[in-house]
Amino acid sequence: MVSGSGICARRIVVDGRQHMLGRLAAIIAKELLNGQRVVVVRCEEICMSGGLVRQKMKYLRFLRKRMNTKPSHGPIHFRAPSKILWRTIRGMIPHKTKRGAAALANLKVYEGVPPPYDKMKRRVIPDAIKALRLQPGHRYCLLGGLSKEVGWNHHDTIKELEEKRKEKSKVAYERRKQLTKLRVKAETVADEKLGSQLDILTPLKY
Repeated sequence: MVSGSGICARRIVVDGRQHMLGRLAAIIAKELLNGQRVVVVRCEEICMSGGLVRQKMKYLRFLRKRMNTKPSHGPIHFRAPSKILWRTIRGMIPHKTKRGAAALANLKVYEGVPPPYDKMKRRVIPDAIKALRLQPGHRYCLLGGLSKEVGWNHHDTIKELEEKRKEKSKVAYERRKQLTKLRVKAETVADEKLGSQLDILTPLKY
């Protein structure tokens, strides 16, 4: 069950849009350790508190970290938003133990909304929503914007694919809405016909 949502399912698809990075990672880490399987989509639209320039300076300091005796063995610096989220969650899990490794294996992260998750119901986590957790007027930046600044080269590609997906989803939604309207109309007509037939068959009482 995802904290603050009251949801319990075999697999939960979380829409990362407008969620705070740290709070989202903490909640997902706890759920993974409880045995829940979690998929996070639209990682490029996750929010970070602090302006873009400040976050970029922090990340550039992180990129300069190396191992003194063997620099090639320094930390691996991920640039993609999904991998940044994955590493943040990994830092909140004892991933070197069997339990932690099994929990981390239940996590999947993606930029955009790839199939088959585009046809699944996507959830939000109220405890991590920016509108509820970040005070009005405070600066923030998107994880996709930060990744683009530090060397992620697929920002425009993901944006184009997301626009195509939204157009396709809009067409499917309009078609589904029309079918629902026709079904309701047909059910209303059927109920009226059935009611008229029952009135004819009902004997009059004097």
